[in-house]
Amino acid sequence: MLACSTFHIRATATSANTDISEPEPGPKVRKLKGSPQLNRWYRARALRSGHKLERSSHRTGTLEVNHQAQRTIESPSLESTSTASDGDHDVEVAPSGKTIYLVSDGTGWTAENSVNAALGQFDHCLVDRRCPVNTHLFSGIDDVERLMEIIKQAAKEGGLLVYTLADPSMAESAKQACKLWGVPATDVLGPITEAIAAHLGVSPSGLPRGAPGRNFPLSDEYFQRIEAVEFTIKQDDGALPQNLCKADIVLTGVSRTGKTPLSIYLAQKGYKVANVPIVNGVPLPKGLFEVDPEKVFGLTINPLVLQTIRKARAKSLGFSGEARSNYSEMDYVREELEFARSVFAQNPVWPVIEVTGKAIEETAAVILRLYHDRKNKCSMPQISKRY
Repeated sequence: MLACSTFHIRATATSANTDISEPEPGPKVRKLKGSPQLNRWYRARALRSGHKLERSSHRTGTLEVNHQAQRTIESPSLESTSTASDGDHDVEVAPSGKTIYLVSDGTGWTAENSVNAALGQFDHCLVDRRCPVNTHLFSGIDDVERLMEIIKQAAKEGGLLVYTLADPSMAESAKQACKLWGVPATDVLGPITEAIAAHLGVSPSGLPRGAPGRNFPLSDEYFQRIEAVEFTIKQDDGALPQNLCKADIVLTGVSRTGKTPLSIYLAQKGYKVANVPIVNGVPLPKGLFEVDPEKVFGLTINPLVLQTIRKARAKSLGFSGEARSNYSEMDYVREELEFARSVFAQNPVWPVIEVTGKAIEETAAVILRLYHDRKNKCSMPQISKRY
């Protein structure tokens, strides 16, 4: 049986001779089991969202099962509920929005990030614009029975299934079950794997990462990433300027332009990163102007956005009103940004990246593209890697 944080399925099987039937329409609600604290939180969130809460009536469901040729294809006929604790009582919470089920026989990283990237194309209509989406990730799904349980639930909720299954037989089972029960589905991994297999002329292993028999020894690249993270942490916020020459990438910009999180993100990809803050009236370390200028990247941001970020930061740190006025007042913000622009103008080789509205990953992608273009003297933007 399958249990997860978003719903709980209880089923009773009928005889093996029962025919496969289509899922019957049912209330599109989910079963939530958790601690009293989690249930109280869930109820509070539902109330804030304007959901109607009703007293729970205990429901059970049945599943119709048909065993076919060593594979279990089950057709759902079950009712599931989403409940939250209200003192000594349970209440039902009807979900809102569309549902996307992510299924993987590994960590689920590929499916999750693919869906997140696709959802980025719908920022104009998600959540507050009457088109919310709920995603549910199921990782480590390595047998057909558990896979069928998830697809049945997707059928009941009218959800979309997105899966990355390395085992061709598992992927085919998912495809056939979704076709049978009318569940829209997308195989993220299959088409890419088939294309690479055809290109290389070699059949894929069909095993997910971490499966028995797939032991990956710790490589030099792994230890390089560890070393890069350690280096980057030590070089944060202008520390140890004498080591700037050892960095692969040097970031500089005024406070709250995202230098530290961007540095850590790049370090996890194996790049040694140092960041140097630009503060109005404070001399920059000489080492910043002595390193290879093609390693240095300037960061800038919209003054209104920067002021908002600084006000929130000052408040979280408990700064006094006087301290806040010096750090987050618009005149000071503009003056510091102008000082940074003058520094950048004196060093025209440094690329200056506008980070307003950009995610860390987006800014990192720009930096890495420029970094590799310069390093490899490429006329076409690319990041090359050998496997």
